[in-house]
Amino acid sequence: MPITGPDRGCLQAAGLWSGTPRETPRLRLRPLADSDRSRLVALAGDADVSLTTAFIPHPFADQDAQDFITKAVIEVAAGKARVFAVERRLEPGLIGCIAFALHGDAAEVSYWIGKPYWRQGLGGEAVATTVDFILGDAGIAGVTAQVLEENRASARLLEKVGFDFRGAGAGCGGRCSGRPIRLYALSREKWSARQKSKPTVLVAAVALVDTDGRVLIAKRPEGKTMAGLWEFPGGKVKPGELPEAAVVRELKEELAVDITESCLAPLTFASHVYDDFHLLMPLYVCRVWKGTPTPREGQEVKWVRPLRLADYPMPPADAPLMAMLRDLL
Repeated sequence: MPITGPDRGCLQAAGLWSGTPRETPRLRLRPLADSDRSRLVALAGDADVSLTTAFIPHPFADQDAQDFITKAVIEVAAGKARVFAVERRLEPGLIGCIAFALHGDAAEVSYWIGKPYWRQGLGGEAVATTVDFILGDAGIAGVTAQVLEENRASARLLEKVGFDFRGAGAGCGGRCSGRPIRLYALSREKWSARQKSKPTVLVAAVALVDTDGRVLIAKRPEGKTMAGLWEFPGGKVKPGELPEAAVVRELKEELAVDITESCLAPLTFASHVYDDFHLLMPLYVCRVWKGTPTPREGQEVKWVRPLRLADYPMPPADAPLMAMLRDLL
């Protein structure tokens, strides 16, 4: 895990992350809460976790967890840092933390993930969305990070996200003072070039609305990316295919439902950048079809009242569409 350095900056740039949770396909980043104490003790108290950081004590007791949360709250209020709990969207509960602070015209990011959640790509997912915010939404010039020389897993994680190795150094403080570290950096120019190189994938989706005003959603089955999340039926638009035709085809293939393009009313669209591609997804509404929606690809389906859609975790691209449906229905 990257080490956590001392506070050397003040977050005064306009538009910095205010604390609104950010979601990835598998994770939610949110402010720390007092209810996180027991999880902090259990996970940050593991020697394999805390000893790779500079300032998390070992052993790590309940009072240490309370001090950790209090310090995070104070730093955020003072504009010195942004510290977030990392949790899984399908199983809420802290699994680690990620933070960033400004140092000149760059932000330094640091994080740790609990040992039971290592080697699942979760740390990389948390770092990637934090970097996207820092270099995209906040418009900061660059991001830096440090890892202990022996922590090659974190070094590989940073390199996969796009960081460049910038040389060796000595730990900046705490138990890491004087220990060999590896220094990494990612510029906004390189990040922007990576974003622009991602292919755009066109996906068409539909909200089937029954006579009771309920909306049909489908749960992605095991074995697919973002398994366990709920989404609106639909799928990729083939080359040369119209989005409306793709919806007609996908409903037939996925749910054994017949509709015509004239039954589709365009409502809105989603534009979302994932790690490997940019998703563009028009959403249609359909109230007339033939047949009973029947899962044909191992998915689970459910009719849901519009006001209850928020109870079902969706992919980041689908989630913003719920508000539009609630307003419509």
